[in-house]
Amino acid sequence: MREQTRKTPRWQHNSRVFNERAEEYDNWFNNSLLFAIEKAAIQSLDITFSPPALEIGVGPGRFAEALQIPLGLDPAMGPLLLAKKRNICTCQAIAEDLPFAPSSLGAIFLLFTLCFLESPTRFLQECARVLRHDAPLVIGLVPADSAWGRNLRQKKEHGNPFYQSARFSTIAQIQQLLTEHGFHICKSASTLYQVPEKLVECEQAKLGLDEQAGFVVIVARHNKK
Repeated sequence: MREQTRKTPRWQHNSRVFNERAEEYDNWFNNSLLFAIEKAAIQSLDITFSPPALEIGVGPGRFAEALQIPLGLDPAMGPLLLAKKRNICTCQAIAEDLPFAPSSLGAIFLLFTLCFLESPTRFLQECARVLRHDAPLVIGLVPADSAWGRNLRQKKEHGNPFYQSARFSTIAQIQQLLTEHGFHICKSASTLYQVPEKLVECEQAKLGLDEQAGFVVIVARHNKK
């Protein structure tokens, strides 16, 4: 009897490029104006939380290190090894199946990873389970209809391996998804109004949500009973 071939889980397939090209991905952050603008936008919201905080999709740990997030989760082992060198406590897992006890986390950060999730619905259900009462969920995203969103879609269409599995969303779609799963947005910021080919200077983030911004930060909390 022929042995049945096991299908590779989608999360392993999607994360393979980040595992194989971890050093290349990490080097992108060096002297990056884009990274500086995005980091400043997150910091501008002065997000307070009680420990422990977790970044999902931590990658090589650049944001976690800058934002002082002690825990990092990612499906790709290569970037996790780099994050560990930045003193991030790492865990190989996926957003849809968080290895944490109910009401155990003081904050969750999901920065640039929403577009790679297999099930955003399952992710939000897991967030509602593991976050403590009034703990923030911080989402950073590139709105699909912004100049930066269109630029990333073009990269995907042209075969860029880092975006082969990405699915981009509008702010309105994320707002609806959060509401459906019991989250309310308490503050937000928008930045990156320079177009991709003319990024030349730092920007100060504006409060509120703007579909035309290249990067948006949403801070939401779950309506726990």
